[in-house]
Amino acid sequence: MADMLDASLAEKYEASLALCLELARAHDPARAAVAFTGGKDSTVALALWREALCRVHGPGARPVAVSLDTGLKFPEVLAVRDALAGRFGTALHVLRPAPDCAALPEHDKRACCAARKIGPLLDGVRELGLTLLITGIRRDEHPARAGLAAVEPQAEPAHLRAHPLLEWTEMDVWAWLMQERLPYCELYDQGYRSLGCAPCTEPAEGLGAERAGRAPDKEAHMEQLRALGYF
Repeated sequence: MADMLDASLAEKYEASLALCLELARAHDPARAAVAFTGGKDSTVALALWREALCRVHGPGARPVAVSLDTGLKFPEVLAVRDALAGRFGTALHVLRPAPDCAALPEHDKRACCAARKIGPLLDGVRELGLTLLITGIRRDEHPARAGLAAVEPQAEPAHLRAHPLLEWTEMDVWAWLMQERLPYCELYDQGYRSLGCAPCTEPAEGLGAERAGRAPDKEAHMEQLRALGYF
């Protein structure tokens, strides 16, 4: 999937689907999951994975997804997540932090992400016995993702991370969603371009960086968060 940023959307879709087909043949569908938030990018990733599963395992194949409910998500995002999971016939596993989790973003965003996102994600991968986690991250979203490979081995717990949308752009994602007439969260129509936890996400003004509405101190720690298991 190298050197695909300038390819057409149709070419990118075929390359992404080819990767998903390869992964669908190599992994038990029950032990492969999409990291699904209900946002625009992971919606495309889930649709791609479902298409690959149906081609490899037949039309009754049911995708598995994991979703991090940090307790701080926008209710509008969770509503779209649940609706799309039902539409795609998804076996959705909602991962949550410990009930006594006290980490809050106003105190330390890095610690908050570790406690509310990274810990529950890695625990979920381990408990579900996943060998593959598919994400909707894209190379152009953040400098920390610029050098990623489409498939990355993870050591603890041992599994593969696959990023089939790595070469897509923000406009590619929107063009495909419009083409397929898939629903999306209403917050995007209110100026949000990237949706995270409510306390750390604001509408992004103008035509600047897509993640400009995310908390800048958390974004500055992206490399460290990735080293801990974030994507």
